[in-house]
Amino acid sequence: MTRPDLSGAAEPTPTPNAAPAPSADSASSFASLPLPPTVLANLQQLGYLSMTPIQAASLPLTLAGRDLIAQAKTGSGKTAAFSLPLLANLNPRRFAVQALVLCPTRELADQVTQEIRRLARAEDNIKTLTLCGGAPIRNQLASLEHGAHIVVGTPGRILDHLARGTLDLQALNTLVLDEADRMLDMGFAEDIAQVVQACPKARQTLLFSATYPDGVASLAARFMRDPKEITLTERHAANKIRQRFYEVEDSERLHAVGLLLNHFRPASTLAFCNTKQQCRDLVAVLQAQGIVALELHGDLDQRERDQVLVQFANRSCSVLVATDVAARGLDIAQLEAVINVDITPDAEVHVHRVGRTGRADGEGWAFSLASMDEMGRVGRIEQIQGGASVWHPLSELTVPAGAEPLRPPMVTLQILGGRKEKIRPGDVLGALTKDLGFDGSLIGKINVNEFSTYVAVDRSIAAQALRGLNAGKVKGKSVKVRQL
Repeated sequence: MTRPDLSGAAEPTPTPNAAPAPSADSASSFASLPLPPTVLANLQQLGYLSMTPIQAASLPLTLAGRDLIAQAKTGSGKTAAFSLPLLANLNPRRFAVQALVLCPTRELADQVTQEIRRLARAEDNIKTLTLCGGAPIRNQLASLEHGAHIVVGTPGRILDHLARGTLDLQALNTLVLDEADRMLDMGFAEDIAQVVQACPKARQTLLFSATYPDGVASLAARFMRDPKEITLTERHAANKIRQRFYEVEDSERLHAVGLLLNHFRPASTLAFCNTKQQCRDLVAVLQAQGIVALELHGDLDQRERDQVLVQFANRSCSVLVATDVAARGLDIAQLEAVINVDITPDAEVHVHRVGRTGRADGEGWAFSLASMDEMGRVGRIEQIQGGASVWHPLSELTVPAGAEPLRPPMVTLQILGGRKEKIRPGDVLGALTKDLGFDGSLIGKINVNEFSTYVAVDRSIAAQALRGLNAGKVKGKSVKVRQL
């Protein structure tokens, strides 16, 4: 195992026969596409100034009606790549489900729904509905009775509605399989097959996948008509993601995570463990050090999972400690660091883990802790990345005497009341700024769920905001508020 003194991260090698990604300079304008002026104007307003490589490669094909298999990672602009053709196929005056997007997780489905709604603003009254497990089915039944043009959901819950006869796909003309590889990993192959059987044969099918294993190829062969294939391998520039490996004994692994956090002090870190127990142990160690850390794994129920993700996304939690399966479908903006607490046996998974930081114009750190027993895994990672790893000694990690523990900038307040009580983000913002007099710059993300509302406030005003909201009113009503 060579440990050369390199100053940057090795880049993943391109997939054989992959189409080279166009450079940023050659990225085309959306105006080159056969899109209506209203759609182009909306794209401009939303900040879509030029196409990403996956958009430039796929949109001319999909807008012409072709089936598509696209290999592209989260964060590459793939949601717009399938949403624009999906919207182009819609007849807004026909109030029936004309498009279905299948996603592996509720979190990804929520993100996709939000983006479709933004892109659909150019056309009046297009209704998009999310149908996922973990949410009360009675609310979904009521929504379905009112109809929808687009449905975004997870395979199991979509199948449930089909079995109940509450979802009709006879008018469907576009089917999207988003993150198909993850859906297969999670055991959804037969669920997907049954959903596809309920779709009309005359339709456009778009399949997006970060990797292209045999399972995805056989899925495509079963359900697609002469699909066009696009493979774009994303290269993370060495100056965007700085990778470092540290050799550790198993006994010092969890302590080393604390050293990394207190030395580099990233505002937002995703730490990957190979097991649920390792997640629990690491969170206990970090919390004992005063670091705000939360765990994400398969033993959490949907409410716990939602609360964890809200806190991490709104910067109320410094470290999210997760297993790979639990982290699927997450796309957290401004992630400053990834820590591989354990080395994954799958080298491709390592590349996906690392690629979650350094998105868009940001930069990021990727730290990996490896014991002697894991050096074979490191070797496989070096093969797939096409270069030797950069090694640093643990002894270089120092924490100044008297340094404060790493603290997140925000705190999350939970208001007991949500969409059921017709609470909107503007109501909460008004209560904090107009009624209580806090500066708007001290208020962060506001998430309104069915029965709860979460608002991130600057740590410096958390106690005052909590007292003020409990003593005051939101939307003219008294509310109960607690700090998460």
